Amino acid sequence: MDEAIRERLRIAAHRLEAINALLLDPQSQVINDFLAVVAKYGSVEEINRKAEEARRLPNLLVRLKEIRSPYLDDLLWLMEQRDRGAFISVAEYRRAVLGERAEQMPFDDRLAVVLEISALQYFPWLIREARQAIERRELMPGRYIRVRKMKEQERDNGDILAVAAAMQIIGASYVETLDTRGTDGANIHLGGPETITGYFGGVGQPNDYALKWLDEYLYYYTTYGIKQVLNINPGTVLLGYLLHKLGVDNEFKISVFMGNDNPYAALWTLIGAHLFAREDGSVPLVGFNWSNSVNNQTIEITAQVRKSLGLEDLVRFEHHITETWKSIVRQPYLRRDELVELAARVPNIAAKHEGGDPEVEQTRAHPSDILDYFRGKAEIEASGDMAHLERNYLDKHDALNRTARALTEHGLAFVAARHLHERPA
Repeated sequence: MDEAIRERLRIAAHRLEAINALLLDPQSQVINDFLAVVAKYGSVEEINRKAEEARRLPNLLVRLKEIRSPYLDDLLWLMEQRDRGAFISVAEYRRAVLGERAEQMPFDDRLAVVLEISALQYFPWLIREARQAIERRELMPGRYIRVRKMKEQERDNGDILAVAAAMQIIGASYVETLDTRGTDGANIHLGGPETITGYFGGVGQPNDYALKWLDEYLYYYTTYGIKQVLNINPGTVLLGYLLHKLGVDNEFKISVFMGNDNPYAALWTLIGAHLFAREDGSVPLVGFNWSNSVNNQTIEITAQVRKSLGLEDLVRFEHHITETWKSIVRQPYLRRDELVELAARVPNIAAKHEGGDPEVEQTRAHPSDILDYFRGKAEIEASGDMAHLERNYLDKHDALNRTARALTEHGLAFVAARHLHERPA
């Protein structure tokens, strides 16, 4: 290819200077409005200090005790099981799957796949999952996604506190989904989830809702120490970049609903992350959820971009292996074989399980449904569906464990809940 043609893509220094001029202009309303929201919560140092204190495990447990939460005893039980080594270790798991071959087979931790589950809507499900994992010698996920309404979590016996504490106890990462996400009436031309297809014409945060998202994030960051949230809109992605650039230690993951389905969409997102990185190279973008439609080639091409921009160790590619049986994709949907092929070459990826395996889902009286995420707890309980939804969650847990087995059989490493499973045999 003619290198003179390629040279035309170079960004001139004065273009970058124009961006800086806009960001630093004291008359720039778009930046002034952003800074005004941040200022509500204090200086950057105060904001981070509040979040760090709120996030400390002893403080979370004290707050649960103060409200007499029934979840406190469950957390103490979970700590006890962790400390006595009740969960299977990675070494034990590999021997159970491979037998004597486990001792000779090399596992490259640099390519370890994060075992991810979605969505952990209610804290009691985690305890049910943990009891099953102990009984059946299974693995607990290394990463959890939550899509439950935030205000409902706050009112529910400290559910929001209990999950935050549990993640520290088991050694897993997790992400919350703020209520400012489009289904809160942000788009006045749309109804509830029954008109969800309309959201493809403008997902999530029209007009002033981007700043409401920022405000909501800073409230949960400083009040509960919640660090990582879902991001579904280009405007709030930019606000996340700007907030981190100021010095707030925020993190976010881009949702599948943002629709990144080709290398060029990803290139744009990753360029933004690189452009607004701190001097130490850190970025708030820690998870990048691909559209369900992408193939391995798209992920591999974009992995080259991620590496070139110095983001390979910072930005995790999250890819759906299973999906809910209803209301989101054509079934059967199962990408486990593709994952095994991809994981041998691409580092820092997560295997997301949003549904059970298709052969299991189709036998359920109430198969998993993405629209269940939009239902309130009171309505679910009144309808008698809570047991069904818990069963759906455990089906996802089972699918995740099938993926761990498949990876292990091919000599590939995984990341499960670190404090439960990463210990000597």
